[in-house]
Amino acid sequence: MPLFLQTSTLRTRQEGNAKNIMQTEESTFFGSQHRIYLLLAAMSSSGCPRPGTASRSAALEAVPGRGRAGGDPSDGDMHRLFFLLSLLSSLLPGSSGELRAFVVAHSHMDVGWVYTVQESMHAYAANVYTSVVEELMKGKQRKFIAVEQEFFRLWWDAVATDMNKQHVHQLLQEGRLEFVIGGQVMHDEAVTLIDDQILQLTEGHGFLYETFGIRPQFSWHVDPFGASATTPTLFALASFNAHLISRIDYDLKYDMQKNKKLQFVWQGSPSFSEKQEIFTHVMDQYSYCTPSQLPFSNRSGFYWNGIAVFPDPPKDGVYPNMSIPVTDANIHLYAQTMVENIKERAAWFQTSDVLWPWGCDKQFFNASVQYSNMDLLLDYINKHSEEFGVTVQYATVSDYFHAVYSRNFTWEIRDPQDFLPYSTEPFQAWTGFYTSRSTLKGIARKASSLLYAGESFFTQYVQKHPTTSVCKCEALKQLQSLRWAVSEVQHHDGITGTESPKVRDMYMNNLMYGMLNVKRLMASIISDMNSAKKNRDVYSSVYNKDSGIPDATGVEQYVVVYNPLAWNITTFVTVSVSHSSMSVYDELGHSVPAQVLSSAESHSTYDLYILVAISGLSYRKYSVKPLHGKQSAFVGKSVKYKRKDVTCADKQSQQLLPVVNNCYQVLFDQNTNLMHSITERETNRTVQLTQEFLEYHVNGDIRKGPISDNYLFAPNGSAVSVSKAVGLEVISGSLVTEIRQYFYSNVTAQDYVYAVYTRMYTAPEGYDGKLLCHRIEQEYRVGPLELNREAVLRTSTNLNTRQLLYTDSNGYQIQKRPFKAYVNNTVARNYYPMAQTAYIEDDTTRLMLLAERAHGVSSLGNGQVEVMLHRRLWNNLQWDLNYNLTLNDSSVVYPVIWLILGSKAITNIFYQTSRLALEHRPVIMFGELSGDKPKLPGQLQQNDVPGPPVTLPPNLHLQTLSIPGWRYSSNHAEQVHSIRMGKQKQGDADFSRVLLRIRHLYEVGEDPVLSQPVTVNLKSLLKGLGSVMLVEERSLTGTWDVKALKRWKWKTAQYPSKGFSNSTETSGNCIITVHPMEIRTFFVYFQGQ
Repeated sequence: MPLFLQTSTLRTRQEGNAKNIMQTEESTFFGSQHRIYLLLAAMSSSGCPRPGTASRSAALEAVPGRGRAGGDPSDGDMHRLFFLLSLLSSLLPGSSGELRAFVVAHSHMDVGWVYTVQESMHAYAANVYTSVVEELMKGKQRKFIAVEQEFFRLWWDAVATDMNKQHVHQLLQEGRLEFVIGGQVMHDEAVTLIDDQILQLTEGHGFLYETFGIRPQFSWHVDPFGASATTPTLFALASFNAHLISRIDYDLKYDMQKNKKLQFVWQGSPSFSEKQEIFTHVMDQYSYCTPSQLPFSNRSGFYWNGIAVFPDPPKDGVYPNMSIPVTDANIHLYAQTMVENIKERAAWFQTSDVLWPWGCDKQFFNASVQYSNMDLLLDYINKHSEEFGVTVQYATVSDYFHAVYSRNFTWEIRDPQDFLPYSTEPFQAWTGFYTSRSTLKGIARKASSLLYAGESFFTQYVQKHPTTSVCKCEALKQLQSLRWAVSEVQHHDGITGTESPKVRDMYMNNLMYGMLNVKRLMASIISDMNSAKKNRDVYSSVYNKDSGIPDATGVEQYVVVYNPLAWNITTFVTVSVSHSSMSVYDELGHSVPAQVLSSAESHSTYDLYILVAISGLSYRKYSVKPLHGKQSAFVGKSVKYKRKDVTCADKQSQQLLPVVNNCYQVLFDQNTNLMHSITERETNRTVQLTQEFLEYHVNGDIRKGPISDNYLFAPNGSAVSVSKAVGLEVISGSLVTEIRQYFYSNVTAQDYVYAVYTRMYTAPEGYDGKLLCHRIEQEYRVGPLELNREAVLRTSTNLNTRQLLYTDSNGYQIQKRPFKAYVNNTVARNYYPMAQTAYIEDDTTRLMLLAERAHGVSSLGNGQVEVMLHRRLWNNLQWDLNYNLTLNDSSVVYPVIWLILGSKAITNIFYQTSRLALEHRPVIMFGELSGDKPKLPGQLQQNDVPGPPVTLPPNLHLQTLSIPGWRYSSNHAEQVHSIRMGKQKQGDADFSRVLLRIRHLYEVGEDPVLSQPVTVNLKSLLKGLGSVMLVEERSLTGTWDVKALKRWKWKTAQYPSKGFSNSTETSGNCIITVHPMEIRTFFVYFQGQ
């Protein structure tokens, strides 16, 4: 999305182009010329540069870590070149004071936001790549960076001509076209999970390596709304050499600029410290867009192609607000404007190398007019470099970071603290998007979870059943449709909820289509493995209470439950049924513990809770049928209590209603029908705990003050209680007890907007119920809200927390969030993203909240934690109205949060496995048995017998088990050679390569036992899939062999010498040791594949 003009009370957002991207808080970078490496090129084995080409290209081919498609230099070459770089650094232009500007041409292309992908492709995106490639071929000095892969892949597959493709290959080899980041999208950093970040990055990197043999090594994360500490670790694990960000808090950026602290070495993980640190560059106040105002013109500057037009490009090629062409009459004025900006920016950095991004949102759709004007301007400045004190050149991100790396600077180290939340001025806290479009956030997570299950299910099927009736190529396409959809929605204007309604619909439709494909795939695999009749209906559904068993009279139903985690689980799955008397049997005909509850949302259905115990990556089959008798499921008993007026409750004579399981006693105050306290039974520690719904009232009129919108949270004052009366119903049972609280605006109100359904579970003797027992599950019903209301659930305790909150960073690590007092907007600026986890604690006890979708969360009082659950907003800012970005969300949402209360030792043991159990709940598939009876003992069919389960210890997580299908060679030299010879592998996908990732869940020192390194024998772990023949350890996205990987080591006071760092130790005998927070990635090959 574009940058915003800052004013005292509001933000004027403009379309990303010359006119719109006015200067101010967030704008761009200036770069300077790098005229080096001629000597280096001549001394390298790559030979001299060709006549007419910039010496940079040939020289950079041999520079360490360049990663061009020419193969990786040997270690000896790398060290010699590194020595030469250091030697030459004193000879570089600019070392005596001359500034070097690196002009980085780019187009910021949002995969969504205001316009759908299809609209953008038609209006401008396809033209960007076509015209840029054509124009780069016309001038050997010209360069360009490409960022988001989704648009490029669509162009490559559907628009690019054979000549375009040939030119792309040539430009990449010459280093004049560069892919940075290389993921499908530029992902959001606040509300996404690391699994989904890795997925979208892997999708893009796999395509680039298979197609071009290239591996991106630099980031360009210029637009996400705040910077997570997980992202630098992610990019370091993906073998990047430098990281670039932009949007950080305005006052912090001001201080960093003033003190020349915008560049540092970021140690994103406290457990990794220097092992996976990465050099990080924060863009200055101009951010990623070229300064748009010219002092000598009323038009925008440096945007000679003007502004993109929707829905159709103008037929005459004349676009709005095209910058005035460069002429003899104005070229000196243009040059002065550019040089002044370069010098302004140079003052904020330690080196004389200045990065100058040339472009902005939706630029370079007419690259001809762009380059023809900039060619003249750069040539003029260079001819007058002594006068200006500046040299300029076209550059890539790689060119810039190579120049900075060659300097003999000692860089400061930044600790794992992130740059969240993000504000652009005192009343513009970008903390609303943590909750915006809660339904989309929930569906995106469900889609990701289903994909995770479908990948491992299909991988096991292919390994165990080499010849099958399920077409593997078609199956891979079904999985790829959901990979693409889940990757796409991670965009920083996607899962954030900051897009227009039609773009939200695009994301939702793509997610639902991909989910349907994967459900069908899993159902077809079950049918094939169980020799189902072809005309038999098989229904597939993900765990949720809307997934009812089809009501087929006289036909017995079966429920197949798949556990996608590599742990043995004991949990409840829930299906909707139309009868209260149900019986459930397993494969052997044994009765299975189950319970029926009346549905809270429907008077005609019941919720059937089935207790399942399933090994890692295994499935169980249960038959379900209406049946009265001793083996039928227990039916919960309901007691309804009188609605209570909470405003005049008698606080002197409390009547407390206990609800108990083996781990907790929860007391409800019958004077108010609100929760009163929770006792953790093992330690007998009681915490006073109450919950209430509140609403922040926000302004929608820009004439009256700051507004809330998709992005911003700007409350008018303190939150206001929404209910004066609470109704209570308790449905108790031997397995599940559900407490239903209904919150009414007054005692006589008929309807409610808010409800809480609290569930406590008990596993019978003989089942491992520790995880079940240690969670209090809460499902909230919220909505529809009135306009300009932001709904929160506030939980208040007697814990002495000192207003210190902890939240997770992308489901990967924990960040400490102390309360900060501000002159203005203190509430909004103390909201933080909870991607999955938040907790408060005192010296002995911790209260954890685990969520299945992202929320905003804060601790505004001692012992308090409040979670924003829903938002409905409208404002009259013309920019928002023009693009339908006012967030008039009238939906009802049903988020789920699990509470875990206990000592720090107890919560440490349970929260990681519980968090993943919530994220990856079992997948349920339904089908008809057509009169088959439950098997008696001894009648279990051979094809129902599962292989050995895939089971890891509780501190390790099987993060990925999939068949990517890439056709590239894992030998880099071979891959590059085949591409250059035009001999890339064609035809069917490669089903022999299995992608495996294993992640350690704990930080160093977090737990005395669970934080220890873990040794795993991969052959033993995967024996259920087949006989492991070969294991190759790879970088995070799979494109690097870790044995050949040498990332740049930046000079710091702690490590005073530059050089290269190996990523990890490898073992050749399939026995690996996984250290705290590590993510290890492997290609695995099985016998017979």
